[in-house]
Amino acid sequence: MAEQDDIRAMAKRFFDAIEEGDIATMQNSFTPDAEIWHNTDGLVVSPAQTAQTLTGMVARIKDRLYDERRLTAFPGGFVQQHVLKGRRVHDDGEVRLPCAIICKVVDGKITRLDEYFDSAHVAEFRKFANA
Repeated sequence: MAEQDDIRAMAKRFFDAIEEGDIATMQNSFTPDAEIWHNTDGLVVSPAQTAQTLTGMVARIKDRLYDERRLTAFPGGFVQQHVLKGRRVHDDGEVRLPCAIICKVVDGKITRLDEYFDSAHVAEFRKFANA
């Protein structure tokens, strides 16, 4: 159970860091060779690429909140369902992105993250991504 408690604490720090715009802490939650997969584009990216993407998200979405967090830890990883909420910086419009994240964790670091966003919500968000 101690391992699962540590995984839960690490997962909370990971998502809290993104809420706060602390990209360095988020990136440090991964092993250097971690793989991050997205269901919306089928790509596997690195922690550095994820940091770049989330830096852009932080610049575009204010008042970020991982709401309705449902975290389940298990030996070697965790699953979290949540709704990413916030406001678009350019027009104060609402952002609402339901998501599920599945992570493999080794020695307190994420080695694999599989991200499942609702594609309809992502399509709506992308309409404003370059505004």
